[in-house]
Amino acid sequence: MVKEYVRKQIEGQVLGISMPARAPLKLDFLNPPGDRGLFGPGAACWEVHGDFSSMLIGGMSALLLQMLDPLALAGVLDYSNFRADMLGRLRRTAQFIAGTTFGSTYDAERLIERVKAIHLEVKGETKDGRAYSATDPELLTWVHVAEVHSFLQSHLRYKNPHLSPARQDQYFDEYALIAERLGAAHVPRSRSAIERYLDERRGLLRCDARTLEVFDIVMDAPSPGTSSRWFTWLVKRAAVDLLPPWALELFGREPLRPAVSAALHTTTRLSVKPIRWAVRNSASALAHRRVQADPVRSPSPTHQ
Repeated sequence: MVKEYVRKQIEGQVLGISMPARAPLKLDFLNPPGDRGLFGPGAACWEVHGDFSSMLIGGMSALLLQMLDPLALAGVLDYSNFRADMLGRLRRTAQFIAGTTFGSTYDAERLIERVKAIHLEVKGETKDGRAYSATDPELLTWVHVAEVHSFLQSHLRYKNPHLSPARQDQYFDEYALIAERLGAAHVPRSRSAIERYLDERRGLLRCDARTLEVFDIVMDAPSPGTSSRWFTWLVKRAAVDLLPPWALELFGREPLRPAVSAALHTTTRLSVKPIRWAVRNSASALAHRRVQADPVRSPSPTHQ
């Protein structure tokens, strides 16, 4: 009884981030029965995005990496309440990733169209007079690459270090679909293409007072609940440690000493085990049930 209570408490806090009850769109991962969504169970993105803990670390790291681009930074700070509700942005991003990966075809399409509509309103000028727009194909590619690169690096470090190079390339190739549907251009689709892209993009990245403000907001972010304070602290440190060395340098931070980094990795791997034990109703788990369900015997929902 106590064990099940603890499990549900942990699961509730986890799902509160990945599938928030007050999300802008309500997603039904169990319906319609038999629907494979945009990818299906054999997809590499189902594997990489299926582990909440590594995705949370990768997501925080991706956010820091994205903000090194002055245009992405301006869009976030000028058109969102990021300063007051960083966790809210993390939840919305988590819902989009979960919905486009594991959601039904209907829900995935709905999320993509909603984000495209929001992007139409996000435009302006940076402090130095450079125009930016969230519909800019090159900016959309940067945001996408920062995400998928960080997600995969976190997966390799904290979930499956033996994921084959071919499977890694498959992951980048598959999820490029989402970036392209949002309007991104020239999306890299392999490990080598991603690395070339990051090398080429580095000359455009900057770290100024507003970038450091975002860094501080992320590092000061509160935990979703009192019982997860230690884990939240650990995730934030792991997210920074996941950044490429050149990104750490831009932030003015030194890489951890090898012994400290090894200790952080080991502690993080141990800390995520209770979460993996507790979460039974993740978007991934529900999507597997949906795909395996019999569409003849199960009623389909009526979408509003």
